[in-house]
Amino acid sequence: MRPGDALIVNGFLGDHGAAIVVARGNLKLDADILSDSQPLHDLVAALAAEVPVHALRDATRGGVAAVLNEWAMASDVGVQLDAAAIPVRPVVRGLCEVIGFDPLHLANEGKLVAAVPHEHAARALAILRAHPRGRDAAIIGRVRAEPRGVVTMSTGFGGDRIVALPVGEQLPRIC
Repeated sequence: MRPGDALIVNGFLGDHGAAIVVARGNLKLDADILSDSQPLHDLVAALAAEVPVHALRDATRGGVAAVLNEWAMASDVGVQLDAAAIPVRPVVRGLCEVIGFDPLHLANEGKLVAAVPHEHAARALAILRAHPRGRDAAIIGRVRAEPRGVVTMSTGFGGDRIVALPVGEQLPRIC
């Protein structure tokens, strides 16, 4: 990644991890959450055919937080996320608030994270949104030079918080 890059996801985050929590039935939660499991190869091909992509990965294990932290450290750059821009379904957000999970740490099975040059961000977003597997795509942040190797997120209260790498496993691996 390079400073100035836009960070894009192809839709709502955390659906798969939240669906697993509900499906287990241990918490007696009544929530209708479906996994986001879907192939991404054709969406990736459409994006890469028209836009330079500096980094791209699925957000499975460790969620978006793991992807962005690993990229920030590997690229020796900082990442700034905008909490208001991150697409999370209200039911998933509510579940996370009840059980103390961060939606950015939840597993996804059909979501990608891409870093593209700022000047290509609008085109990348349009390409993703034109595809059925990317219709809810959003620009969630940007890459910056400092602080190196650190992911931060602006909050609704006017401050920033560090988005750390997930520690341990929120849910034991079942798939």
